[in-house]
Amino acid sequence: MNQSAETQDIEREVRDRYSRGAERVEPALCCPTDGYDPRYLDALPMEIIDKDYGCGDPARWAEPGDTVVDLGSGAGKACYILAQRVGAEGEVIGVDFNDDMLGLAKRYQDDVAERIGYRNTRFVKAKIQDLALDLDRAQRWLEANPVHGVDQLSAFEAECDRLRREEPLIPSGSVDLLVSNCVLNLVKPGDKARLFEEIARVLKPGGRAVISDIVCDEDPTPRILNDPELWSGCISGAYREDAFLEAFERAGFGGIEIVSRQAEPWQVVDGVEFRSVTVRAWKPESGPCLERHQAVVYKGPWKRVTDDEGHVYERGERMAVCDRTYRLLTDASGPYGGQMVGIEPDRLVPAEEAGAFDCASGAVRSPRETKGEAGSSRSLGQDGTDCCDDSGCC
Repeated sequence: MNQSAETQDIEREVRDRYSRGAERVEPALCCPTDGYDPRYLDALPMEIIDKDYGCGDPARWAEPGDTVVDLGSGAGKACYILAQRVGAEGEVIGVDFNDDMLGLAKRYQDDVAERIGYRNTRFVKAKIQDLALDLDRAQRWLEANPVHGVDQLSAFEAECDRLRREEPLIPSGSVDLLVSNCVLNLVKPGDKARLFEEIARVLKPGGRAVISDIVCDEDPTPRILNDPELWSGCISGAYREDAFLEAFERAGFGGIEIVSRQAEPWQVVDGVEFRSVTVRAWKPESGPCLERHQAVVYKGPWKRVTDDEGHVYERGERMAVCDRTYRLLTDASGPYGGQMVGIEPDRLVPAEEAGAFDCASGAVRSPRETKGEAGSSRSLGQDGTDCCDDSGCC
């Protein structure tokens, strides 16, 4: 099978199988998920529950007031659970490419809204690796401007670029939480890097992604990779477990952690184990590194740990950090909540007066400095010597 034919077969099989899944229950599409809070299921029509094809429950990580995007929203189960978790002040956007699934999800919007007392969901058509392009608007342009040749095709592509640029479906930095449930593995290998870039693009600084998906313990065999049915069944496109986490890291995420992992494999094909995991990752906040004389103490149990920016924290040591890192590490609801003790100086330098902090220094903060007795902003190295010497570490 050549590459183009293989790609077409994969895309067609995924589309057709999920269309069938919108008409009748397809239990083999993904591994069953238990543990949904029954309080949220009570408001859902049984058809939505029966035609849910996922492998986890990323919706549990939503907070009141969040703006949430669900990639590959399917029949809408996760969206309708999220709608109740974020409340009337929040918003839930379901993104799917399959018209049959979108139709099924939209069919119950009024019914669910009446049951929960408000309507805060919308369902949109897009490819999850291209969240800026509204495919319904692109389709309307095509209907008004049919493509009969290369010139018209170029005009259509230009219109799609304009829509992405001027009227993006999901604007950059507009989302608090992005979730997905057993969908990333349906994306073609060549589009997966772009998919993670899109996830990072739409999230606000400090926003988080929670992804449930099928991973494998070894690379899939050639037979697995060339079977369109295994692609639509969430097998062939599975990330190797370590590569899944690396994909978040390459896209610039931090605080990456596995929050659930299926102990026994869901399926074993050609000796390769496939199981469900849920990963949570955070988009770092941007901004300057300001010296405000703050310190953190890593509580343990490890002797030392390294964060995603390369900072090393020794257990029990007062490590000097910039203001941005301090806020990240001491945020009780953030990725490192409860792991660090924050130490503010007696006099916190106003942000507008603060100088630049060298985040590469890895210096220990003198207790005298946080007590306001140091007379300068200099820190001591771990051997007790002045860190700001000729070595240039500051």
